[in-house]
Amino acid sequence: MSTGASGTARTRYAILGCGSVGHAVAESLTDRGKDVLILDRDESRVEALRDQDLNAQVQDIADPSVADVVADRDIVLILASDVEANKDAVTALRERSDDHYVVVRASDPVSEDELRELGADVVINPSTVIADSALRSLETGELEYMARQLADILSETDGEMAILTHDNPDPDSIASATALQAIAESYDVEAHIIYPGEVGHQENRAFVNLLGIELRSRAEAPPLADYETIALVDHAKSGDPEITIEADVDVYIDHFDSDREYDARFVDIRTNVSSTSTILTKYLQEFDLSPSEAVATALLYGIRAETLDFKRDTTPADLTAAAYLHPFANHDTLEQVESPSMSPETLDVLAEAIQNRQVQGSHLFSSAGFIRDRDALSQAAQHLLNLEGITTTAVLGVADEHIYLAARSKDIRINIGNVLQDAFEDMGEAAGHSTQGSVEIPLGIFTGIETNEENRDTLLQLTEEAVRRKLFDAMGVEGSEGSNGS
Repeated sequence: MSTGASGTARTRYAILGCGSVGHAVAESLTDRGKDVLILDRDESRVEALRDQDLNAQVQDIADPSVADVVADRDIVLILASDVEANKDAVTALRERSDDHYVVVRASDPVSEDELRELGADVVINPSTVIADSALRSLETGELEYMARQLADILSETDGEMAILTHDNPDPDSIASATALQAIAESYDVEAHIIYPGEVGHQENRAFVNLLGIELRSRAEAPPLADYETIALVDHAKSGDPEITIEADVDVYIDHFDSDREYDARFVDIRTNVSSTSTILTKYLQEFDLSPSEAVATALLYGIRAETLDFKRDTTPADLTAAAYLHPFANHDTLEQVESPSMSPETLDVLAEAIQNRQVQGSHLFSSAGFIRDRDALSQAAQHLLNLEGITTTAVLGVADEHIYLAARSKDIRINIGNVLQDAFEDMGEAAGHSTQGSVEIPLGIFTGIETNEENRDTLLQLTEEAVRRKLFDAMGVEGSEGSNGS
């Protein structure tokens, strides 16, 4: 660029073509104290610009001599509505030198591509800019409208509120509930977070304990009918068909579509973000509530856990939410949550899974046998994914007369959640997404044999083989016999 080496030199601008767009840009730059030269072939327009104390000259921007006129300029904005003239101007500038930073106006996607090929640094299509601006305004307005609806429900709540997570809740579900609880408290509504199942994963237990999050087990909490307001957050992943909501749902917030229909007064489902924590962060901002350290830490961990530390399906909304939460969060606590000590049960399951692994190509299947903590299966599947050459893992365990299968994958060619649904959906509950999934199946479904103490081991062996074959068939893995990966 022609500014030289001086660190105090002012950036000099040229605007070629000064219709309504060029005029608006020229006024804005001049108001900021910028050095702006305006070129336009319309003499009356140039005269009017000069009357406004703008530096304007008569010049046909399609004439090759335009390159000499703007030779001392650093940034050239070519903003005429005549796209052919804009193309000629870009050509003239680039034939003379590559020093200028060139921003040019297009009229459609075809002219956008043509102008880039001619050497424009930035191409602007006003129609696209207007559409993007309108969508951003619409999103802002929609959030404001939704926040008013939620505020109305909370304002009308005189009794207590129940906030339900999905069964065996993960960090995203717990964090989302914690944030909604904080919003409710700002309206003087006492809200209880209630979870079905158990908080089994050691990271999740550490998460709850270190942040002092108060949760109530569904089995120990009062009936939902005793609460005036019922909210479900991050609830779509509830896989247990026995889980019922014996009361009217007032609020439903999730980043997944649910297979069940809830006739809630307030529904906000956004599948274009990767975590429900992201949605609740936006509501905290809309309600102008600065999150407490515990809430901010929970939400940030919820986003990071759901996106695998921003390596999976991360959207701009997730990143901006995380950036907002970052200064409020306790990062020492986050480090403790992410590095908890391994429980003896988890260690036993991992040891069994390592010992019993069967490898077919880059796919690993293993069984941990009869287990007490089914959440240990997902941790074993994740650990085994670190083995050299392995891209997909699945670990089976049996507890409470059910088969549980946890799977993980880093193979971009498959969606492991879809694979599990295709393979096992007609036998039990299967759920997941591109990189992880889980299955729950009645133990005797593959053999039709009723389980008892005498046949448990035999039934387990038959089940392991049937599940492995069915899983590998669904993944298109050839061959039935595998090695242990030694």
